[in-house]
Amino acid sequence: MSILFSPLTIRSITFRNRIAVSPMCMYSSQDGFATDWHLVHLGSRAVGGASLVIAEATAIAPEGRITPHDLGIWKDEHMEGLQRITKFITEQGAVPGIQLAHAGRKASHHRPWDGGAAITPDQENGWQTVAPSAQPFAEGEPVPHELTLQEIEEFKDAYEAAAKRSLEAGFKVIEIHAAHGYLLHEFYSPISNQRTDKYGGSFQNRIRLLLEVTERVRNVWPENLPLFVRISATDWTEGGWTGDDSVALSKELKALGVDLIDCSTGGNVPHASIPVAPGYQVPYAEQVKRQADILTGAVGMITEARQAEEIVANGQADMVLLARELLRDPYFPMHAALELGDEHPWPPQYERAKPRG
Repeated sequence: MSILFSPLTIRSITFRNRIAVSPMCMYSSQDGFATDWHLVHLGSRAVGGASLVIAEATAIAPEGRITPHDLGIWKDEHMEGLQRITKFITEQGAVPGIQLAHAGRKASHHRPWDGGAAITPDQENGWQTVAPSAQPFAEGEPVPHELTLQEIEEFKDAYEAAAKRSLEAGFKVIEIHAAHGYLLHEFYSPISNQRTDKYGGSFQNRIRLLLEVTERVRNVWPENLPLFVRISATDWTEGGWTGDDSVALSKELKALGVDLIDCSTGGNVPHASIPVAPGYQVPYAEQVKRQADILTGAVGMITEARQAEEIVANGQADMVLLARELLRDPYFPMHAALELGDEHPWPPQYERAKPRG
């Protein structure tokens, strides 16, 4: 058996292999509700053999959406559609996961295929964005509202409520989204956090909100279920967040009961110089894994079976989270198993199409 197709047990959950579906925004909701698009999109990847299927960045509050079309979990009515999805994913032998998110100053934008521009509060479907500091992401965009201490408390309450709904909706893994320039990343990065209170300034102050959110989620998330956190392990910018910072943060998250750090990068600076290439973010997953002694997930231009196998076999990460490759090929895990000579089972409905010999 290849290492990529060996099982991984975290708390009470055993993942059938090391391939996970990375959260991918579909921008296909109205008022946060899941649709048949989400069922087919996520369900087909469970059929395709992934071990963990993580739903897209799911907003904990309406103002936390990147666009008006983002998935949401800020009210009880959202759960029915999500329950249908988690049931189907589970029936296919995969584990349903959800990424809880708040877009911060990068909220209130048009969908990418509608141009992606910011929607100002006075425009239809726009709203006032929030951030740790009144500093827009990019020049010319609306200035976000600087969160007050009371509003920060309400934000933590919203995360806790979303975690409780996630459990009722049938998810078995929560991933806290603290990457890509969204709200929690905005707090811990010195580039976007100019506060002078207990949530700004020093490293410990800047990571405070993420730690508090994590603690609130872990307290209501069952002890036997895994908790992940996605971070941007570097801002790719001088004076920004670094890999060493990520190691220090990951040690603190581990102490709070986080099981795996999903290591992405960037997203907090509009014109960062990022050396994009196959596996370009994998070294950060390896650094965090080895120096913080915690499980990690590797992401970023992982497109080939042997590449994914080597990442796990070499101990650089414990899982690989695929996005674009799984958009191109929902059945990548089944095809990868064949390429690696592994006996990964195909769904019985598809077995007659499995290549032989």
